[in-house]
Formats: sequence, C-alpha cells, structure tokens
Amino acid sequence: MTFEFATAGRIIFGLGTVSKVGPLAAEMGTRVCMVTGRNTQRSRILTRELEALGLYWTVFSVPGEPTTDTVMDGAAHARSEETDLVIGMGGGSVVDAGKAIAALLTNEGNLLDYLEVIGEGRALEQRPAPYVAVPTTAGTGAEVTKNAVIESPEHRVKVSMRSPLMVPQVAVVDPELTLSMSREVTAFTGLDALTQLIEAFVSKKATPLTDGICREGLIRATALPMACADGSDINAREAMSLSSLFSGLALANGGLGAVHGFAGPFGGMFSAPHGAVSAALLPHVMAANISVLKKTAAGQATSARYDDIARILTRDPAAEGREWGGLGATTL
Repeated sequence: MTFEFATAGRIIFGLGTVSKVGPLAAEMGTRVCMVTGRNTQRSRILTRELEALGLYWTVFSVPGEPTTDTVMDGAAHARSEETDLVIGMGGGSVVDAGKAIAALLTNEGNLLDYLEVIGEGRALEQRPAPYVAVPTTAGTGAEVTKNAVIESPEHRVKVSMRSPLMVPQVAVVDPELTLSMSREVTAFTGLDALTQLIEAFVSKKATPLTDGICREGLIRATALPMACADGSDINAREAMSLSSLFSGLALANGGLGAVHGFAGPFGGMFSAPHGAVSAALLPHVMAANISVLKKTAAGQATSARYDDIARILTRDPAAEGREWGGLGATTL
C-alpha cells in the first residue's frame, strides 16, 4: 500500500486559540495583509494584537465569493503595502482568497496564468508569501487544503488555483469564532463539511488515514442539528469545527465526488450558497451511486461504506446505505 498525506505545516485547534495568531505572526513577518469578509470589524480581535506587537497591518475585504477581479485587486493591494505575511480570517471564501493573494505576491503574471479550466493552469514557480488561515465558519476545511476556489463571472464558472505550495503554513481553528454564525450559515456550511466527509470516505483515493479522519468527522457532524438549534452551544460548535477541519484534511488527500463535480458549475451559474447546492445534490448522487454499487461484486466494499455512513449519522446499528441514500438532505 502506497499513499501520501499533505496538510498545513501546523494545525492549532481549540477554544481561545485565536490568541496565538498574533505571536505566530510576529515570528513570520512584519507587514501583514489581513484578508477579511464584508464586516472588517470582526478582524479587530487580531489587528489589536498585531498593533500591540508592533506589526504593520492593512485590511483587504472580500465581501462575498472571491472573483478573479477580487483576487487581483487583493494581490495589488498587498504588493503596494509591501506585505510579507498574509492572514485570512473569515469563511471559506476569505480563506481561499487569502491563499490566492499570498501566491500571487511571489509569482509573476496574471491570475489566469494559474487558474484551471479557464486559464493556463501553470504551476507556481515560487513559494507563496507566508500565510495563516483562521476560519470563522465550520464547513469548508479550506484552512488545510492546497487550492483556492475562485469565481469567474465572465465565464460563469468556479475554478481552482491549485498547488501543493498553497497549503497554509499555519491553520488556527478556534470554535469560539463560529458562535456568531446565523442558523442558515451554520446549516449550509455544516452540510458542506458533511458532503466532503462522505465523498472522501467513498472515494477511490481513500486511504486508511483518510478513513479514520472521515469516520471521526462524520461522528462529530451529528452535532449539526444542535448547532443549528442553539448557536451558543459551544460543544456543538466545537464538534462542527472539528468536523469541518477533518473534511478539509480528507478531501485534500482522498478527493471528492460527483456532488462537487456538479456543484462547481452550478455555483458559477447561480447565486446560491455552495453548501446549499451540495446538500440538494447529495441525496440524489448517493442514491445513484448506491444503486449501481449494490448490483456489482466489485462495488460491495464501497457499498458497505455507505452502510457505515448510514449507521453513524442515524445512530441506528441496523441502518443501510440503500435506505439512507434516497432520503432528503434534511434528514440530519
């Protein structure tokens, strides 16, 4: 058996760990570009610390899904400020935008030179500027992946900028940062994590290492109803943050499936949250996969994995993937 496993250079997980970002930043650079979401005030928890440590900082806002123009503007801003360290604090869109900005800081050319599908897909020649990823949602696991998903309005599609060099140097996952998520965002991001765990678990690229990560992630994903019902439930928030982190680790090393294959083009054509699109597609893709797998001897091993998923999520030791696969996305 041969496999590889790649992830962030360092992962820091736990309640209150956002306090470690400032001291880490001071070890990595002196001029910081803080990439945030629409509400830039949320980054004050970090910028105050950067100020206290004597670091120079600027803020670049990513108000929604990162577009090609947004990323290029962010890279231009970071260059003009002579940035030597990028911190991405926000949801998956912000974390992905930060990855791309850090990469363009040290690599010449236009963003399209490096984008897949609509661009040249060139490999990065230089290591990106140091990057610290601080997620404030629990769903994408982008803090431990090697790609940045970017929307091209011109082409009406979402594509990736991808390189092993783009994996963040440090990922700081503090569940307390997710307490402010609305019920809707909690549901959509949580269903994204669930989808990623399921697809990585049944992927042809799955390994014993990703299997363990997926199982543990799926167990914790059962906390999603609690997180949606009571956003202040810190135990549920912690479980979902871990589920999200594990989903990122799993997809980065085990791959994804047809749900994300469809969700990418759909996301570029329609204005809908990625997690919502994935949730809508998931039961139908699962049902189609299970239907085929049950009919072939070669598919029995993977079919058994869907049984495992059903038992973990329903907590019913007699559940089968055939039964669960046809249910709606609102089962959880």
